[in-house]
Amino acid sequence: MATPVIMPRQGQSVESCIIAKWHKNKGDSVREGELLFSYETDKASFDEEAKASGVLLDVFFQEGDDVPCLTNVCVIGNPGESTAEFNPNAGAEAVAKPVEEKPAAVEAHAQEKSEEAFPVTAVEGDRIKISPRARNLAEKLSLDYRYAAASGPNGRIVEKDIITLKESGPVPTPAAKGEFAGQTMTGTGIGGRITTGDLNTVKVSDAAAMQPAQEAGPMFEEVKLTNIRKVIAKAMHHSISSTCQLTLNSSFDATDIMEFRKKLKDSKDRLGLENITLNDIILYAVSRTLMNHKDLNAHFLDDRMLYFRNVNLGVAVDTERGLMVPTVFNANHKSLNDIAREVKKLVKDCQSGNINPDLLKGGSFTVTNLGTLDIESFTPVLNPPQTAILGVNTIVQRAREVDGEIEFYPAMGLSLTFDHRALDGAPAARFLQELKHNLENFSVMLVK
Repeated sequence: MATPVIMPRQGQSVESCIIAKWHKNKGDSVREGELLFSYETDKASFDEEAKASGVLLDVFFQEGDDVPCLTNVCVIGNPGESTAEFNPNAGAEAVAKPVEEKPAAVEAHAQEKSEEAFPVTAVEGDRIKISPRARNLAEKLSLDYRYAAASGPNGRIVEKDIITLKESGPVPTPAAKGEFAGQTMTGTGIGGRITTGDLNTVKVSDAAAMQPAQEAGPMFEEVKLTNIRKVIAKAMHHSISSTCQLTLNSSFDATDIMEFRKKLKDSKDRLGLENITLNDIILYAVSRTLMNHKDLNAHFLDDRMLYFRNVNLGVAVDTERGLMVPTVFNANHKSLNDIAREVKKLVKDCQSGNINPDLLKGGSFTVTNLGTLDIESFTPVLNPPQTAILGVNTIVQRAREVDGEIEFYPAMGLSLTFDHRALDGAPAARFLQELKHNLENFSVMLVK
């Protein structure tokens, strides 16, 4: 019996997913539990396993297709079974007009003429027709795009023509074979570009000098962006272009939290505690401090502010697929041990690609930690519509004077980026000031 495989729904807010990779091809044998395909939401990646054994009879979508949730993606069954009733594209295929095929003789003749003809870059008036992306790539690779064989619409040079030019070498145009043969061109334009005047006055000897130097193999590898990378890029650009971001930097004496963590580490097995890290301690302190600074635990919505009654703490997580920010909801009501346990679970799910998309939204404030990578100071980028994000830096030894003597202490940096449209610098500085005090006196803070 034929069994359709649907696109799963990952979270209530997800309406469609993109097929990232097929692990089975049409006609392959499939066993229950084997991996069929991988797919992505705008936040995470997942794998879909076969729910039945048989043959992959039909595949309705290809890699890169955006498929609505609960739509049939493929069919597993016995050889010879019909799949028409499961095909979500059947209606579209029925009304599609067939492509008129050219006779084989005509195709062969056209191919012969194409091979005999000398590739000429199309010209409209006095201008070469070239796409902006192709022009930029040619300039980046220092190639003369006039030697490219145009394959785009209406004789337009497109990006792949420049790539072909780089890999296979320049194709001489009639101008290079005739009028300018045996001559080398020196550009007098901005950045050494060749101008019309240069074409009229060139007087040097060898056409080979005009050709770019050949190297073994291509200079670069072209890889399509993943869906998650596209989302991150769009979000980062939107953040920078639509907000007024300012970053304040401070530091605090990390002696107390380091000694406190050492005590927890020595007794965690006896007390049944999580492996509580310095980052967990900072998250706990942030969740309590934010309750006194509502402007930073908020969303800025252009003409109004949305103030949160509890702290939904976003935690930036580095994964192979890209940056993810899961949320610890109501963090201000959770114990230090609870926060440590939940964060570890969220990080694990993000890195494995199994995070529920519903846990990747709803944050009211975000913390991102680059201290483990020895970063002493950086500028975190806002996650709109949140009004602030805290960057945590590495610990460095600093000197200070105490009772006339110089002593060293472990200083941990904090970088707070906030949206100046939502609040001013003084309120943001007061938050950092209170957070610094709480972290320097963390043992006392736990008693409150």
